[in-house]
Amino acid sequence: MSWQFRLRLRLLWYRTDKDFCAFVVFIGVVAGSLAYAAQAVFAQQDEARKRIRQLHAQNLTCLASNVYFEARGEPLAGQYAVAEVTMNRKGSALFPRTVCGVVYEKSAFSWTEFRALPEPDGEEWERARRVAEAVYYGRRAPVLEGARFFHATHVNPDWAKEKRRVVRIGNHVFYK
Repeated sequence: MSWQFRLRLRLLWYRTDKDFCAFVVFIGVVAGSLAYAAQAVFAQQDEARKRIRQLHAQNLTCLASNVYFEARGEPLAGQYAVAEVTMNRKGSALFPRTVCGVVYEKSAFSWTEFRALPEPDGEEWERARRVAEAVYYGRRAPVLEGARFFHATHVNPDWAKEKRRVVRIGNHVFYK
Protein backbone atom coordinates (compact mmCIF):
# COMPACT_ATOMS: atom_id res chain seq x y z
CA MET A 1 0.00 0.00 0.00
CA SER A 2 1.22 3.39 -0.83
CA TRP A 3 1.57 6.11 1.81
CA GLN A 4 -1.06 8.18 -0.04
CA PHE A 5 -3.67 5.44 0.21
CA ARG A 6 -2.97 4.99 3.91
CA LEU A 7 -3.30 8.70 4.43
CA ARG A 8 -6.65 8.81 2.65
CA LEU A 9 -7.86 5.85 4.68
CA ARG A 10 -6.82 7.54 7.93
CA LEU A 11 -8.55 10.78 6.93
CA LEU A 12 -11.70 8.86 6.03
CA TRP A 13 -11.67 7.25 9.46
CA TYR A 14 -11.26 10.58 11.25
CA ARG A 15 -14.02 12.23 9.21
CA THR A 16 -16.50 9.33 9.64
CA ASP A 17 -19.32 9.82 12.13
CA LYS A 18 -18.52 7.26 14.86
CA ASP A 19 -22.02 7.54 16.35
CA PHE A 20 -23.54 6.35 13.09
CA CYS A 21 -21.14 3.38 12.94
CA ALA A 22 -21.97 2.46 16.53
CA PHE A 23 -25.69 2.73 15.71
CA VAL A 24 -25.33 0.42 12.69
CA VAL A 25 -23.38 -2.13 14.75
CA PHE A 26 -25.97 -1.92 17.56
CA ILE A 27 -28.86 -2.47 15.12
CA GLY A 28 -27.00 -5.41 13.58
CA VAL A 29 -26.48 -7.03 16.99
CA VAL A 30 -30.14 -6.50 17.96
CA ALA A 31 -31.42 -7.85 14.63
CA GLY A 32 -29.12 -10.86 14.87
CA SER A 33 -30.25 -11.56 18.44
CA LEU A 34 -33.91 -11.31 17.45
CA ALA A 35 -33.37 -13.63 14.50
CA TYR A 36 -31.62 -16.17 16.74
CA ALA A 37 -34.38 -15.96 19.38
CA ALA A 38 -37.11 -16.35 16.75
CA GLN A 39 -35.36 -19.37 15.30
CA ALA A 40 -35.13 -20.92 18.79
CA VAL A 41 -38.85 -20.29 19.46
CA PHE A 42 -39.89 -21.78 16.12
CA ALA A 43 -37.68 -24.82 16.71
CA GLN A 44 -39.27 -25.31 20.13
CA GLN A 45 -42.78 -25.01 18.66
CA ASP A 46 -41.90 -27.52 15.93
CA GLU A 47 -40.63 -29.95 18.56
CA ALA A 48 -43.82 -29.52 20.62
CA ARG A 49 -45.97 -30.15 17.53
CA LYS A 50 -43.92 -33.24 16.74
CA ARG A 51 -44.45 -34.60 20.28
CA ILE A 52 -48.20 -33.93 20.02
CA ARG A 53 -48.39 -35.73 16.65
CA GLN A 54 -46.52 -38.69 18.15
CA LEU A 55 -48.86 -38.76 21.15
CA HIS A 56 -51.93 -38.72 18.88
CA ALA A 57 -50.45 -41.50 16.73
CA GLN A 58 -49.69 -43.58 19.82
CA ASN A 59 -53.19 -43.02 21.24
CA LEU A 60 -54.77 -43.93 17.89
CA THR A 61 -52.79 -47.16 17.78
CA CYS A 62 -53.89 -48.04 21.33
CA LEU A 63 -57.53 -47.27 20.51
CA ALA A 64 -57.39 -49.24 17.25
CA SER A 65 -55.76 -52.16 19.07
CA ASN A 66 -58.55 -52.13 21.62
CA VAL A 67 -61.19 -52.12 18.90
CA TYR A 68 -59.34 -54.86 17.02
CA PHE A 69 -58.79 -57.23 19.94
CA GLU A 70 -62.09 -56.57 21.72
CA ALA A 71 -64.47 -56.37 18.76
CA ARG A 72 -62.95 -57.26 15.40
CA GLY A 73 -65.59 -59.94 14.79
CA GLU A 74 -68.44 -57.68 15.87
CA PRO A 75 -70.69 -55.53 13.68
CA LEU A 76 -69.36 -52.09 12.85
CA ALA A 77 -71.72 -50.53 15.43
CA GLY A 78 -70.14 -52.72 18.10
CA GLN A 79 -66.66 -51.63 17.10
CA TYR A 80 -67.69 -47.98 17.31
CA ALA A 81 -69.24 -48.68 20.71
CA VAL A 82 -65.99 -50.21 22.05
CA ALA A 83 -64.02 -47.20 20.81
CA GLU A 84 -66.58 -44.84 22.33
CA VAL A 85 -66.46 -46.55 25.73
CA THR A 86 -62.67 -46.27 25.67
CA MET A 87 -62.87 -42.53 24.92
CA ASN A 88 -65.59 -42.07 27.56
CA ARG A 89 -63.23 -43.61 30.10
CA LYS A 90 -60.45 -41.28 28.98
CA GLY A 91 -62.75 -38.33 29.59
CA SER A 92 -63.67 -39.48 33.09
CA ALA A 93 -61.72 -38.47 36.19
CA LEU A 94 -62.01 -42.08 37.39
CA PHE A 95 -59.72 -43.40 34.65
CA PRO A 96 -56.28 -42.55 33.22
CA ARG A 97 -55.96 -39.34 31.16
CA THR A 98 -54.64 -40.93 27.95
CA VAL A 99 -56.15 -43.51 25.63
CA CYS A 100 -53.15 -45.80 26.10
CA GLY A 101 -53.45 -45.38 29.87
CA VAL A 102 -57.11 -46.42 29.69
CA VAL A 103 -56.47 -49.38 27.39
CA TYR A 104 -53.53 -50.75 29.37
CA GLU A 105 -54.95 -50.07 32.82
CA LYS A 106 -54.63 -53.23 34.90
CA SER A 107 -57.50 -55.65 34.17
CA ALA A 108 -59.43 -53.07 32.11
CA PHE A 109 -59.56 -55.12 28.92
CA SER A 110 -58.97 -58.86 28.85
CA TRP A 111 -56.76 -58.92 25.77
CA THR A 112 -54.09 -56.77 27.45
CA GLU A 113 -53.39 -59.56 29.95
CA PHE A 114 -52.11 -61.95 27.27
CA ARG A 115 -48.34 -62.04 26.92
CA ALA A 116 -48.20 -62.73 23.19
CA LEU A 117 -50.74 -61.59 20.66
CA PRO A 118 -50.61 -61.78 16.88
CA GLU A 119 -49.68 -58.53 15.18
CA PRO A 120 -52.87 -56.84 13.93
CA ASP A 121 -53.08 -56.75 10.15
CA GLY A 122 -55.34 -57.11 7.17
CA GLU A 123 -58.73 -55.59 6.48
CA GLU A 124 -59.91 -56.06 10.08
CA TRP A 125 -56.98 -53.95 11.31
CA GLU A 126 -57.63 -51.26 8.70
CA ARG A 127 -61.28 -51.15 9.72
CA ALA A 128 -60.31 -50.90 13.42
CA ARG A 129 -57.99 -47.98 12.55
CA ARG A 130 -60.76 -46.19 10.62
CA VAL A 131 -63.19 -46.69 13.52
CA ALA A 132 -60.58 -45.46 16.01
CA GLU A 133 -59.83 -42.34 13.95
CA ALA A 134 -63.51 -41.50 13.55
CA VAL A 135 -64.18 -41.77 17.28
CA TYR A 136 -60.86 -40.23 18.42
CA TYR A 137 -61.28 -37.13 16.26
CA GLY A 138 -65.02 -36.84 16.90
CA ARG A 139 -66.01 -37.41 13.27
CA ARG A 140 -68.87 -39.64 14.42
CA ALA A 141 -71.55 -38.49 16.84
CA PRO A 142 -71.48 -40.41 20.15
CA VAL A 143 -74.18 -43.04 20.51
CA LEU A 144 -73.36 -44.31 24.00
CA GLU A 145 -72.82 -41.04 25.86
CA GLY A 146 -71.60 -41.77 29.34
CA ALA A 147 -71.17 -45.52 28.82
CA ARG A 148 -67.87 -46.59 30.35
CA PHE A 149 -68.25 -50.34 30.73
CA PHE A 150 -69.01 -53.38 28.60
CA HIS A 151 -68.60 -57.13 28.64
CA ALA A 152 -69.10 -60.04 26.29
CA THR A 153 -72.47 -61.74 26.49
CA HIS A 154 -70.90 -65.10 27.44
CA VAL A 155 -69.68 -63.70 30.80
CA ASN A 156 -71.60 -62.28 33.74
CA PRO A 157 -69.29 -60.06 35.81
CA ASP A 158 -70.23 -59.04 39.35
CA TRP A 159 -69.83 -55.35 38.59
CA ALA A 160 -72.65 -55.47 36.00
CA LYS A 161 -75.30 -55.60 38.76
CA GLU A 162 -74.16 -52.16 39.96
CA LYS A 163 -74.33 -50.51 36.54
CA ARG A 164 -77.17 -49.34 34.36
CA ARG A 165 -77.47 -51.36 31.16
CA VAL A 166 -77.61 -49.18 28.04
CA VAL A 167 -77.67 -51.51 25.05
CA ARG A 168 -76.55 -54.81 23.61
CA ILE A 169 -74.68 -54.65 20.32
CA GLY A 170 -73.56 -57.93 18.80
CA ASN A 171 -71.93 -60.00 21.51
CA HIS A 172 -71.32 -57.12 23.93
CA VAL A 173 -73.47 -55.44 26.55
CA PHE A 174 -72.75 -51.78 27.37
CA TYR A 175 -73.33 -49.99 30.68
CA LYS A 176 -73.23 -46.56 32.30
